Amino acid sequence: GDEKAQLAAILTIKEALGEGLDYRRTEFVGPKVGDELIQAGLTAVILALLAMMIYIWFRFEWQFGIGALTALSHDVITTIGLFAVLQLEFNLATIAAILTIAGYSINDTVVVYDRVRENLRKYRKMDMLELLNLSINQTLARTTMTSVTTLLALVALYIFGGAVIHDFVLAMMWGVFIGTYSSIFVAAPLLIKLKLRPGSAGALVAEETKTP
Repeated sequence: GDEKAQLAAILTIKEALGEGLDYRRTEFVGPKVGDELIQAGLTAVILALLAMMIYIWFRFEWQFGIGALTALSHDVITTIGLFAVLQLEFNLATIAAILTIAGYSINDTVVVYDRVRENLRKYRKMDMLELLNLSINQTLARTTMTSVTTLLALVALYIFGGAVIHDFVLAMMWGVFIGTYSSIFVAAPLLIKLKLRPGSAGALVAEETKTP
């Protein structure tokens, strides 16, 4: 079984390295533990995505919630795909990176969506495509500067941080890039497909709430 294979591997290592080393503890992670890790990680990611979608749904409108969930799913799936293509280890650090990427991506998306909502109140007769283009342009400088600053810090970590955190930092660098991309080119255009219109109910309610 697994224990016999583990003992045989330990004996082989001891014979190769000699008797001068002290083995204080040995650990074995079997396929069962690996499956549990994957299931727990996927559950955490799915719950995080749903929680973010519900928050955006209530904070803005249902179109924003679905758009945010789609953009986040896009980021998570492409990050997992990157690990699969590069044959990188999928572990707890990877799950932490995915959850961090989701948080970073939703932050970028909320910045764009908040500006869209403001412009929905200001320009009720503007074409939706023009309104989205205006909103993206108004937030583009902030989004770009934030992403570039974060990437510079991550590059420094990748170069000087050691091999232990390379996979985590690589996932984060990819996540920052793809999260910035999705907030502009996925989340915002989806509002057109979802039939969001200027002067919609959610925008008017938000305006009335702020009016003294």
